[in-house]
Amino acid sequence: MSNDQFFQRTALPSGITVITERMTQVRSVAIGFWVGVGSRDETEPINGMSHFIEHLLFKGTKTRTAREISEAFDTLGGELNAFTAKEYTCYYSRLLDEHVSEGTEILADMIQNPKFAEDDINSERNVILEEINLHEDSPDERIHDLFATSLWTEHPLGKSILGHLETIKNVSRDDALGFYHQEYVPNNLIVAAAGNIDHNKMVELTRQHFNFAPGKKPARKEFTPRVEKKIDVFTKKTEQSHIVLGAEAIHAKDERRFTLSILDNILGGSMSSRLFQEIREKRGLAYSTYSYHSLYQDAGFIASYAGTAPENTEAVVKLIQEQLQDILNGGITDQELYRSKEHLKGQLVLGLESTGRRMTRLGKLAIIGGEILSLDELVERIEAVTKDGVTELAQQLFNPEKMVLTIIGPFELENLAHLVV
Repeated sequence: MSNDQFFQRTALPSGITVITERMTQVRSVAIGFWVGVGSRDETEPINGMSHFIEHLLFKGTKTRTAREISEAFDTLGGELNAFTAKEYTCYYSRLLDEHVSEGTEILADMIQNPKFAEDDINSERNVILEEINLHEDSPDERIHDLFATSLWTEHPLGKSILGHLETIKNVSRDDALGFYHQEYVPNNLIVAAAGNIDHNKMVELTRQHFNFAPGKKPARKEFTPRVEKKIDVFTKKTEQSHIVLGAEAIHAKDERRFTLSILDNILGGSMSSRLFQEIREKRGLAYSTYSYHSLYQDAGFIASYAGTAPENTEAVVKLIQEQLQDILNGGITDQELYRSKEHLKGQLVLGLESTGRRMTRLGKLAIIGGEILSLDELVERIEAVTKDGVTELAQQLFNPEKMVLTIIGPFELENLAHLVV
């Protein structure tokens, strides 16, 4: 199946890109308005601003109150939500195909005509401060932010998406307006839709409802890889220690991203993975243990997580290191490779049965300028991964001299520093 057979893309004169995938077997449409701005685009004094603006765009427009927006989507029988990431912010809706016009108009109004009322800013400031407090009270979530900061201390990719208490407390209306006008410009917007939608209709709706002022997104700070190993210990009285051990990886457009997915899956991406079997099933040292990877326009990482009793911290770190070393030494079996490929293919097919997942895939890839592949092409890329390829990539990534270890728990750094020697 060629790309032209399953998705269509149109670049409007305004700079906005519209990309759609038609699914005639469904009666719904998922629409996402993707703005290419996230925490990596922020300076330290306004860290958290992308997420703050996401909240503010739900507080009403020049012609609609926040309640009227909610009531409108309820009346349409639709869903409305948003999220902020490191490189983009997405405002999305899933609704019946007969209500696409109304839903698009409301979303366009929210994105183009926010009020930024002082009262709303102060109210939402308090909401976000509570969100940050909740996050900081959840060490199994916070550890991943801390790991990214440990890995990329000198680069905006290491910044928290939520921001910090002090930065959010000090955000002003002028800060919000300035950042909004800088980033919410036509050439920084992707309109993605999947479901029972005609491409030309989506193009016309976008042309009709968007009249952004011209503007150009500023260039992002160039990414510079880090090179040295590191351990950061965040002392906190917790019942468990929370461990992340990882390293820089490839970027989102690297041809080896499918090899990385296989490597991640074998290491800790499923119940049959090495970490799950060795740490949880065989030894009972953790309830939650897994690996994961995150890829960005020009950078990425792969990491392993485990939550364990403080007295088992050293043992768990060593077990993770042993699995990494075995993979480095070519220890991946044919059975592991086959099982991982089948698992990834199954998850891929199941995910693409959802209009929301298909829309998200289109939007993400369009934002980063990535290659959009058909299901058949994706399966071919997964099948093409070899055992030698996985080992070679692991040898590049899991260099002991470049590993970063981040731990939250009732420890001091000097008690654990030897774990990265």
